[in-house]
Amino acid sequence: MWNKGQATWNECRNVVRACREATSKAKAHLQLNLARDVKNNKKGFFNYISSKQKTKENVGPLKVELLNAFFASVLSGKACPQPSQSLEVREEACRKDDLPLVEEDCVRDHLSSLDTHKSMGLDGMHPRVPKELADAIAEPLSIIFERSWRTGEVHEDWRKANVTPVFRKGKKEDPGN
Repeated sequence: MWNKGQATWNECRNVVRACREATSKAKAHLQLNLARDVKNNKKGFFNYISSKQKTKENVGPLKVELLNAFFASVLSGKACPQPSQSLEVREEACRKDDLPLVEEDCVRDHLSSLDTHKSMGLDGMHPRVPKELADAIAEPLSIIFERSWRTGEVHEDWRKANVTPVFRKGKKEDPGN
C-alpha cells in the first residue's frame, strides 16, 4: 500500500513490526508446545529439529568447474617434482625446500584433543578410538604424514571429500563468496 501511495511510511512500518512480533510470538509458542509435549509427540519434535538442521543446497548458478578453477588459482603453490621421478629423488628434492616437519608430539597433541562427544566421521571411526590410542599411533601417523608431505602424494581415500560451498556475502555468482 505504501508503494501505491495508499499508506504512509510510518503506517507501513507499524504493520511490518506487528507482523514480525506476531510471527515471533507464534514461533515461541510452537517451540514451547513442542518442548512441553515432547514425551507425547516425539515425531513432531524431531521433525521440527530436523527442519532446522537442513542446509540449503542451492548456492546459485555455480558450476563445479568454476569452483575448481577458482580454488586451484588461489591454492596454487610450490609443488614437488613430477611423479615420473623415483620416490627417493622426489623426497630429496622436497627436503631441500625446508618443508615443515610433522612431529610425533604434534600429532599426539591433536589426537589427544579430539572431542569424544562428537559423532563418527566419514571414515566410520569414533573420535574416542584415536584419542585413546594416541600414544600408540602418533609415531606411525607422523611418518605417514611426513612422507606424504615430502613426496606430494596423498592416499586416494584422503582425496575424497564432501564439499558443500556455503554462500557468505556479496554476489552469489562470484566463486570467492
